[in-house]
Amino acid sequence: MATARKRPRPDLEESQAECPFSVVHPDPNEKEKKAKRRRQESEDHPQPKILLQASPFSPLGKFKDPNNTMDRHYQVQPYQRWMDMTRYNSFVLNGVKYWSEGFIFVANSSTIERQKNPGEALQPRKKSDDDWVARILEIRASDEHHVYARVYWMYWPDELPQGTQDGKKLIQGRQWYHGANELIASNHMDVINVVSVTAAATVNQWDETNEDEVQPALYWRQAFDVRSMELSSAELRCKCNRPENPDKRLFGCSNEECKKWLHDECLIHEALLKTYKELGTDKPHKPAPVKEEEGGEGTKRPLSPSESGAAQTAEQSIDVKPEEQQTIKLADVENSLPTIKADNGTSVSVATGSEPKRRGRPRRSELNDLPPAKPYEGLFRAVIQSDLSPPVLEITDLRENVTGGDKSWTEPLHCLICGQELQ
Repeated sequence: MATARKRPRPDLEESQAECPFSVVHPDPNEKEKKAKRRRQESEDHPQPKILLQASPFSPLGKFKDPNNTMDRHYQVQPYQRWMDMTRYNSFVLNGVKYWSEGFIFVANSSTIERQKNPGEALQPRKKSDDDWVARILEIRASDEHHVYARVYWMYWPDELPQGTQDGKKLIQGRQWYHGANELIASNHMDVINVVSVTAAATVNQWDETNEDEVQPALYWRQAFDVRSMELSSAELRCKCNRPENPDKRLFGCSNEECKKWLHDECLIHEALLKTYKELGTDKPHKPAPVKEEEGGEGTKRPLSPSESGAAQTAEQSIDVKPEEQQTIKLADVENSLPTIKADNGTSVSVATGSEPKRRGRPRRSELNDLPPAKPYEGLFRAVIQSDLSPPVLEITDLRENVTGGDKSWTEPLHCLICGQELQ
């Protein structure tokens, strides 16, 4: 079965303590068969139970399997040590209260390095160099110095492993439609020491079908199932039938029988193709009056509503007090982490964030994702004047050898689906 490793497991240093907990995902059917055979031999030692984690994420997009809920069976090991700890609904770290079901930022090696050298110029970084983001599923502690959280990781798009299935394609890393503040929900489960938590995070689910609300915070729309290495689908837009990038403009068709959203780059591409077919490389553009009116802003595509999942009601909480010179390790399923010395002498475990790999060969369908041909490049340029109502396309003639015509003119925008002028 395919797996996704979000964090690598480097060789342990002698000074680094072993992580006390890890998560495994046994097959419940196989475990049941073995349990029946061993029942007579272990009446005094009950077998560890296989638990089911119901996914807190419900993506609007679909997986290939329509019944996929992203629920996962799991065990935390060592099982009895984990179950003997007290379960809490919240914990307090450095005066901040964190709740089960809430989102958190978790330190990694890149963020610790920036904190140690705040004035040092660093190389340009990807979003995955920022703090990792996770959703708390469960909090357990043996005392105030030993507090742990079982979490589901949120992936930055840059962290999508090689061989990720996105529709009919096999991809790796960030895709052109992923926004700068976009995360991807997953069922990648780990246990972490809460000392590695840096702050609370606000993460909303983006409902792509809702046009009424803009989300300024981090958001997610797709989910990643680490068992099948599959992304849930995203809402398809425009004539090109591709998702939207929320950081770029969409223009809506006002035709009640159409109501399609169109990418600005697709509108520009189609207009420049038409211009090239009409004028080619040597024909001048003849002046033609175009009515322009001052007006409001063009139609823009907003983001999404907040996620509706609510945290559990708190019954008890625990204050976290890291001990001096104590080595703390961020635990995860298949990784061990390097130790970074903090200013107060406490050693906090963080990870290196390299991308996982999975074997796979590209499919022929990947060829269909090639960018469209642009014979007009270097000959014409266009921008959408969305501050006019209706919005218009301003085309500039870049051909230096052509004389006798307009070098700049405007044209109306038309829906690429129904042909109606965009308002």
